[in-house]
Amino acid sequence: MGTMEFQKDLSAVALEMLLIVQPEKRKTVQRLQLDKQLESHTSHRSQGFQGDGNGNNRRQQYQGNGLQGHEAQMQQTITSCSDEGTHVTVEVHARNSTPHLFKKLSFGKGFQENGKRRLRPPGLKDQHAYPWDKSCLKSMPLDLKQFEKLDSYATKVTAKSSVEDLVKTLLRVAHTDLEKVRAIWTWICHHIEYDVVGFYNKDQLSFKPKDVLQSGKSICEGYAGLFEQMCSIAGVQCVNLSGHSKGHGYRTGQTFTGEYDHAWNAVYLEGRWHLVDSTWGSGSIDDGFSKFTFRYNEFYFLTHPALFINNHFPDNSNWQLLKPTVTLKQFESNMLYKSDFYKMGLLAAHPETPIIQTVNGKVEIAMESRSPMLFMFDLKGAKEYSLMTLKRSGMNLELYPQKTGSHKLQIYAKPSKGSEELYSCVLEYIIECSSVDRNICFPKELHQPVGHSWSTERQGFLKPSHKGPMINTNDGRCDLSFILSKDLSVLASLHSDNKSLTEDTRRRHILQVCQGNQVNFKVHLPHAGNFVLKIFAKKKSDPGNYNYIFNYLISCPNAEVKWPVFPQTYSKWAEGFELVEPLAGLLTANRNIKFKLKLHSIAKAFVQCEKTCPLSLSKEGYWEGSCSTSGCTEVFVMVLENANHKFYSHILKYEVEPQ
Repeated sequence: MGTMEFQKDLSAVALEMLLIVQPEKRKTVQRLQLDKQLESHTSHRSQGFQGDGNGNNRRQQYQGNGLQGHEAQMQQTITSCSDEGTHVTVEVHARNSTPHLFKKLSFGKGFQENGKRRLRPPGLKDQHAYPWDKSCLKSMPLDLKQFEKLDSYATKVTAKSSVEDLVKTLLRVAHTDLEKVRAIWTWICHHIEYDVVGFYNKDQLSFKPKDVLQSGKSICEGYAGLFEQMCSIAGVQCVNLSGHSKGHGYRTGQTFTGEYDHAWNAVYLEGRWHLVDSTWGSGSIDDGFSKFTFRYNEFYFLTHPALFINNHFPDNSNWQLLKPTVTLKQFESNMLYKSDFYKMGLLAAHPETPIIQTVNGKVEIAMESRSPMLFMFDLKGAKEYSLMTLKRSGMNLELYPQKTGSHKLQIYAKPSKGSEELYSCVLEYIIECSSVDRNICFPKELHQPVGHSWSTERQGFLKPSHKGPMINTNDGRCDLSFILSKDLSVLASLHSDNKSLTEDTRRRHILQVCQGNQVNFKVHLPHAGNFVLKIFAKKKSDPGNYNYIFNYLISCPNAEVKWPVFPQTYSKWAEGFELVEPLAGLLTANRNIKFKLKLHSIAKAFVQCEKTCPLSLSKEGYWEGSCSTSGCTEVFVMVLENANHKFYSHILKYEVEPQ
C-alpha cells in the first residue's frame, strides 16, 4: 500500500470512529486489526546546522519520501476521542508489542507525522511582490497594541522545567495561532541570550531545544530549533530555514560562497507562510563580538518578505516568498538597509547601490521618509566639505571628499519628536573617490543641516525669502527675511575661517530690521569667500541666553568686494526702526553726510557730530537731515522719546575715517 493510500484508509477509520463517538461525547478505546502490510517508503525531511547565524554553519539535509520506520508485519490501531468529539488520536503498532509509533489526527489542522505536521510548501498565495511597495513592514496586517497584554505576560513567564510546560504556560493567554506564535516569539526574544562564548566553541554546544531552554543561551540554530519545537507543541506549523545573512561582520559589497551562516523560521498563519528571526529579534552584539545586549527588535517578527530579503537569503529560493525571486548576485549587490531604517519610517535612499562613485569630486545622496526626521552623517575628514539639507520627507546630502580612494559613509537618523533619543545608524555607503574638487571648502563654523527647514519652522521661522541652504552673491550683499510665528527676540552673526573677522565685526556686518512679525537681515560681506550666517533666538519673556536655531552658507567669489561694517546699534534701537542711509558704519572725513531713518514713537531726533544737527519728519514718515564730519571722529544719532523729557538716548554710532 502506498503512503497516500495508507493515509486515506487511516483517515477513514479515524473519521468513522469520530462519527461514532461524537454524539455521545464519550471517551472510548477500540482495537482494530489491519491485515495489510505497511510499506515504509519514505522519511520526513529534517535539517541540521553546524555553526552560527553570524559565523559559519554547515547545513545538513536528510531526505526521504514518506513515513519513517521499519517494515511492519501485522498492525493494530488504537483510536480515542476527546470529550468534545473533535479530536482523534490513533496509535499504530505491531500486534502484541508495545506501541512505539505515535500518530495524531487533528481535523482542520492536517496530518501529523510523529508529532510533526506534514508542512505545505510555499506556493503562489504566499508570494509578495518585489521590490517593496513602501506599505506595511509586516507580511500581514497587524495592530501591535493587541499584543500589549500578551507580550507583558510572556516576558514574565519563567517556566523552564520543560519546553512542553513552558508552552503550556504561554498558551494560558494565547488562543489563536497568531497569539501563540507571538507569545513564543516574545518569550524567546526576552529570555534566550546570544552565546558569544559558544560561538567560538560550536562543537561544545547543544542545539536541542531542552538544552537551549535550560542554559538560556544559544546561537542562531538553537534559537530557530527552540522556536520550531515550541510552535509544534502549540499546534502551529513552523519550519527551520537556513541561508546567507548580512549580519555581524558583513562588509559592504562582499560575496557569499560556501556554507550557509544563519538560521531562522517560517510560520504558517491564516493560510500563508510568514518569516521570523528570533535571534535578531532578541538583541545585538557589540563591535568587538564580545558582549550581547538584550534589545528587543520588533522588525523581525512577521517581516515583509521584500524587506526580509534585504539581509536574509534562504538556501531555497521558494522561501523568499517573493515574486520575482532575488538572485544571489542581486542579494550581494543590493543596499543593506538597517532595521532602524524601516522602523523609523524611512522609505528609500538614492543611489540604491552600496558602492557609489564620485562625479567631478562630488557625491549626492537623498533619503525619503514618511515624516520629518533628523539626520547626521560620518565621513572621515569631510566636515568642511559637505552640505546637508532637511526636507519634510527626508534629506539631501552633498559630499566633496578631499582624498582619493575608498571612504565609508555612515548615515544616522532619529525621529523629529523625542529628541532625547540617540541617533541610530540606518545606512552605510562606500564612496569611491577618483578625483578631488579643491575649490570646495566650507567654513568650519558651518553646522549641519544647513538652511531653512521644517525644524526651523517649528521654532518660529516661517516663509523664508531664500529657501536654499546656500546664498550666492557677486557684489557681497544679500537680504534675508522671515515671518516669525512666535514672540521671539532674534539676532544673527557672521562667521568665516578668516581670523580678521572679530567678535565685534561678526554682528556689525549684519543690519537687522524688525517690523511687526517680520525680521529682515541685511548682510554686507567684508571680503570675498565663504561665510556662515548664524541665526539665534529666544522668547522675549525669557531673560536667558539666545539659542542657536540654524545657519546659511553665503558665498562670494568677487575679490574686489570690501564692505565696511554697519553702524553700531544701542539698546534703544527699537523694533520697527529702519536705517535707509548712511548704511556704512565708517564715514568719510570732511564730508556732508545725509541721514534718513524711519523711527516711531519719538518726539525729536538729531545727529550729534562737531555740532548738533536736528532731523525733521518728512511727509513720507522718514526723519531726514544732514551733518558734516569735519573735525570729529564719531557721529551719533540720538532721539528724545517724550517732549517733556530732558534726556536724549543714543540709538546709532558711526566712526569717521582719520583725516
